[in-house]
Amino acid sequence: MSREVKLFRNGRNQAVRIPRELELPGKVAIMRREGDRLVIESPPPAGPNARLLAFLATAEPLAEPDAFPDIGDSPAGPVEI
Repeated sequence: MSREVKLFRNGRNQAVRIPRELELPGKVAIMRREGDRLVIESPPPAGPNARLLAFLATAEPLAEPDAFPDIGDSPAGPVEI
């Protein structure tokens, strides 16, 4: 969904009114520039592992799953403690 919106000045900042049907939840948002576009999105969920989860969601795999050798099921040997 896209819609034409009006830009205006709020002090020294340029601002845009977000129409009700395009509102984001919460009181903060993340804005970034992608070429000639401005992207506004909700921030990732907060919590103790939020940054780690956000990183893992975008990280490239370290290796292909087939790159790991097969490990046979050999019985465990005796261990002295």
